[in-house]
Amino acid sequence: MAKYDSHLDQIFAALADPTRRAILDRLSRGPASTSELAAPHDMAMPSLLGHLAKLETAGLVNSTKSGRVRTYARADTAFVPVQNWLGHQSDLWTRRLNELDSYATQLAKDRNNGT
Repeated sequence: MAKYDSHLDQIFAALADPTRRAILDRLSRGPASTSELAAPHDMAMPSLLGHLAKLETAGLVNSTKSGRVRTYARADTAFVPVQNWLGHQSDLWTRRLNELDSYATQLAKDRNNGT
């Protein structure tokens, strides 16, 4: 069994919420201040800050503060662990499906040969 990766769990937990995904979509266009990120969401600022904290803890965003303004940006390598995990899953299932195809092909050949 593969080594358990709690960081991957944090990433998927952060991505599970539609508000956090919307924030990441917005940040894909470039950095934004907290107030810019809050504008399209009908929620109290503490709730939005909780979402931003979850994204930052998961390593999906970085923040910087200049005076009273905190600006958020997507982390450059944030999705590498997810891409690696998904690539591994894709390889695993491709191999399994190829093995199933080979087995089914062999069964069909055996049936046609009367064995």
